[in-house]
Amino acid sequence: MDILALKGRIPNEVLESIVKRGITRLTPPQEEAINAGVAEGKNVIIASPTASGKTLVAEIACASAIISKYKKAVYIAPMRALVMEKYTEFKEAYPYLKTSMSIGDLDSSDTWLQNQDMLFVSTEKFDSLLRHGISWLNRIGCIVFDEIHMMGDHSRGPTLELLVTKLANTCDAQIVALSATIGNAEEIAEWLNAKLVKNEYRPVKLKKGVVHDELAYYFDGPKEMDSAVRLLGSKKISELRVVEDTIAQSKQALVFYATKRNAEAGAVRLSECVNSLLTEEEHEGLAKVGDKILNTLERPTEQCMKLSNLVKKGVAFHHAGLVHAQRVAIENAFKSGIIKAVCSTTTLGLGVNMPAHTVLVKDITRYDGGASEMLSVNEVTQLFGRAGRPKYDKEGRALLIASTKDRIEELASSYINAKPEPIDSQLGMLPVLRTHILAFISENFLNTKQSLVSFLMKSFYGHQYSSEPHISRIVDEVTEELMAFEFIEAIKGEKGFYKATRLGKRVSELYVDPLSARWIINSLERDNDEIGILFTISNTLEMRPYVRATEEAEDTYVSRMHTYYNKSLLNEYERLDYGMYDPVRAMATALMLRDWAEEKKEQEIIKSYHTTPGEIFTKLNNADWMIYSTIELAKLMHKSVRGMVDMRVRLRYGIKGELLDLVRLEQIGRVRARMLYTNGIKTVPDIRKNAVLVEKLFGKELAKRILSQIP
Repeated sequence: MDILALKGRIPNEVLESIVKRGITRLTPPQEEAINAGVAEGKNVIIASPTASGKTLVAEIACASAIISKYKKAVYIAPMRALVMEKYTEFKEAYPYLKTSMSIGDLDSSDTWLQNQDMLFVSTEKFDSLLRHGISWLNRIGCIVFDEIHMMGDHSRGPTLELLVTKLANTCDAQIVALSATIGNAEEIAEWLNAKLVKNEYRPVKLKKGVVHDELAYYFDGPKEMDSAVRLLGSKKISELRVVEDTIAQSKQALVFYATKRNAEAGAVRLSECVNSLLTEEEHEGLAKVGDKILNTLERPTEQCMKLSNLVKKGVAFHHAGLVHAQRVAIENAFKSGIIKAVCSTTTLGLGVNMPAHTVLVKDITRYDGGASEMLSVNEVTQLFGRAGRPKYDKEGRALLIASTKDRIEELASSYINAKPEPIDSQLGMLPVLRTHILAFISENFLNTKQSLVSFLMKSFYGHQYSSEPHISRIVDEVTEELMAFEFIEAIKGEKGFYKATRLGKRVSELYVDPLSARWIINSLERDNDEIGILFTISNTLEMRPYVRATEEAEDTYVSRMHTYYNKSLLNEYERLDYGMYDPVRAMATALMLRDWAEEKKEQEIIKSYHTTPGEIFTKLNNADWMIYSTIELAKLMHKSVRGMVDMRVRLRYGIKGELLDLVRLEQIGRVRARMLYTNGIKTVPDIRKNAVLVEKLFGKELAKRILSQIP
């Protein structure tokens, strides 16, 4: 369909914006969505491959609701990187609309959002906004759920499913759901009373195949192999040969591995092969990127040096162990074409916006909790979707590796010619419902057993299983547990009615699991030293996965359990956790936080706890959230929070208590604060008195910025 055929069907402003970007025709899925009524406010589910144009359909729906109906629109995605990407694209396309992004603070109603037209949020953030009682819910005209297949994810799926259920039943807004892989799209469309657009169109043809030794076997049908092609190059190892062949075609490759260690090892293997194929000009550009990555942290770690050296050879590894700035630098360098191959973990790969000509899924087996499991068809299809770059490639290719020739047909049957698995609700688990039922009662959204049961029957779980007696039993168990925690109570004189206690409402607002909150509250009943505070926040669901156990952690836990902690409390926490629980690893996590606050070097912490820079900073971010929540709960209990407030600042900067005054100033972190203290400058007033020394330590410009903050 010619884009101008939309004149009169969508607002002129939207049409002008699309044409201005050089889009002249609609893709088949886009045309089907228009004919399904997406521009007129109809609910639509779009199941089509990556890069088939789903985002433009969502844009048309959102912009039409804002411009034609004077409503607000919300774009919800499971990953922050995806939220940021879509926010940037929309803001550039519609600079005159009030567009905002909110992915951070989970204990805020962000009242300023009421004046925005278009809002981009993460799933958890919008769920949090609802818990804080936003006043503009009825002003929303369109809600987009990107990556709707994430409802099948056991960890993040329940929150997404309940958010969809709540908005679909309380908000008179159009729902647009997007996914590249939905095995049971018809079932989800029926659940949401939506028109289904299911189309296999792909702007760049995708060749799927299996590599064994030096040959790539391509499959272009459900039964037979289409062709076998000898890959360019000289390497005998399939993994290296694929990348060698890709670079010989002046293309780039993404290689996916099951673990961070595998991704790093893969990058090392590929680096020598890639390095020899680079031009002098490319080496110069890569040297700059490598230096930037090396100097991301105040003190480069071994991982920083390893990554920097690999980047200078044209290869990078990309996983959750990197800090955000390093991942961004790699992604930008890859998009610009300067990095030739990126080795990523499969989990992070699902959220990576780095399309490449060739995608190689090296590992199809992963280890979860010590058990081996195969990647699903959905996961592999998502990874395959990164192959082929619109505007750059006429075709992309997605490959698996067969260890033996006999495995070629097996892999093709299991993944290339297999249909995506159906999405199953992950809602039927007590720990999952514990936090959401508390939220519903706290918001005064659902206050009776019957209303809770009726609502859950409207969920995808209820749609799939339709077992009201089962859901009724779950509601009874959860509400009894929440009453035992004293987070909700029965309303006197009104049988079957519940209300949240003051404590329960605050727990819900803080977005903390009720079990974690119960542990924190009971822990606050005793006096806590520094290790006590850190173990309190570390021994929570939100801080998982914990770091590896250490001998020191085991000794500390055992000695303190008998002399300091309430053993019955620990036993109760273990009983209520409904899963694997390892308090020694929680103690190891607490000791890692202690070491950070004692100014241990990052490299020393990495070695002691077998962790990575990215994981350290993730733990610190989560620790900040949990210690803030602990402070808020302590205030309600009229407990002293001074030690916790100091510890929060110490964790934020990685400093001992003696540096707390100095880090009040911008430009002064853990390294500069320690330099000042070592040179006899111990407080902010001392800085003013020793201006000459400060200039000598940091240089004229930096000293000027520091001194300008002091009256």
